[in-house]
Amino acid sequence: MLKPVRSKIRLGKGGKSPVILFLLLLVWSICLGWGMSLALAAKPTASIAQATTVISGPVDPIPERHQQGYKLYLENCSGCHIAIPPEVLPTDSWRQILLEIDQHNGKKLEIIGPIVQIMWNYLRAFSRPLIKQTEDEPIPELIRESRYFQALHPRVDLPRRLTHDTCVTCHPGVAQYDYRTLTPEWENSL
Repeated sequence: MLKPVRSKIRLGKGGKSPVILFLLLLVWSICLGWGMSLALAAKPTASIAQATTVISGPVDPIPERHQQGYKLYLENCSGCHIAIPPEVLPTDSWRQILLEIDQHNGKKLEIIGPIVQIMWNYLRAFSRPLIKQTEDEPIPELIRESRYFQALHPRVDLPRRLTHDTCVTCHPGVAQYDYRTLTPEWENSL
């Protein structure tokens, strides 16, 4: 009579079958592919879309110690013209403006000393020192004379007569001190 033959499946050193290893790799690959397809097809959530919204206000965050100077600057200057960011004029220009505050643009202003000092602290902190390119370079009194203003507008063909009011042509939010929002034709000009 014949004796039944028992074949032994040869197991690896770890005692695991190659079939089980293959099945584990197959399940892992399917899960990985499925997860990647979900990630690539995901739509942005509302919170991500809202994060790209433009926030009006100053370009740079203002520390607490300069908040009062910022507010006083807006209150005292935006009553007659738009308040321009301190960055567009050098610190020396702001010093001249504040020293001659009683006769600014042909108008007699009555801003008391402590308010001027608080505004000066803010303007000095956020403006740049004047680094003269030549010995006889004057301190700019007007925006159109400022190299800093021109450096902030490198691709803009500035009009010959540049006033505070021409800013609104490209910056529609200047009334809210928002210089980041640009009109559509200037959005990609920087």
